This record gives sequence, C-alpha cells and structure tokens, in this order.
Amino acid sequence: MGRGKIEIKRIENSSNRQVTYSKRKNGILKKAKEISVLCDAQVSLIIFGASGKMHEYISPSTTLIDILDRYQRASGKTLWDAKHENLSNEIDRLKKENDSMQIELRHLKGEDITSLNYKELMALEDALENGLNGVREKKVEVHRMFKRNVWQDFGGAK
Repeated sequence: MGRGKIEIKRIENSSNRQVTYSKRKNGILKKAKEISVLCDAQVSLIIFGASGKMHEYISPSTTLIDILDRYQRASGKTLWDAKHENLSNEIDRLKKENDSMQIELRHLKGEDITSLNYKELMALEDALENGLNGVREKKVEVHRMFKRNVWQDFGGAK
C-alpha cells in the first residue's frame, strides 16, 4: 500500500506545519548524506527554517567554500566580488593580529612565557619596566593633584 499524494501548498495549521517541516528537513538531510556516500557526490545543503534557524550538511570530502566556488565557476554567477574578497582578507589579517596581541598580553601578565628565548624575555622585561615607570609617574602626578586639591579645600594657599 503506497502513500497518498498531498497537494503541495502552504500548511495553514502552524503545529502541523512545524511537524511537517521537521520530518521533511530530517528526510532531506538524510538524503543528502546518502547521495554523498553512495555516489561519491559533493553535496552542500543549507536550510533556513521560518524561525531563522539554520541546518546544514556538507560532504566530508569538501568545504562550503569549495562548493560555492565550483558553483560560481559552473554557473557563471558572481556570489561575491573583489570587495568581499578584500574584506575577507582584512578579517583574516585582523584575526591574526588579535591572536598575536592576545599572546603578547598573556606574556605581559607572566603567562605562557616558557617558550620565550632570552632575547624575547629581555624585551618583555624592558616593556614591563617601561610600563611600570609610566604607572608610577602617573600615580605620583595624581597624588600631587590630590594633595593640592585637599590643601586648597581646607583654606590653604599655595
């Protein structure tokens, strides 16, 4: 006994629509995995539900970027232009710079310094001493201003 055909139109009942979405989403994800394994096909499937939640499947033998690049070449459609490529490169550069600054901050806090050589340790010590001197100078300046303000507040003249 086969399944009955249904009319393909929007399901009005939201509960029924959600159940159908969930079942069909799982079904199409399963089919994407199966065709990838059985036929050695490169598959990329992205689904956005009505709530905005994303579900995806990408064949283990590829990446989404590779699939999109192949799609762009095969279809002749431009998915991103040089401006987006430059922005992507800038994001990568900033991520590397951020990682480097995170490492430097850990070093300044005395963390993860076992891998540093003598020259790097000397440079780190100099940076810390310069920073400490700056903090001490600022502390003295603030202390003098505080004393001057307290002296003036109590009627003293300077």
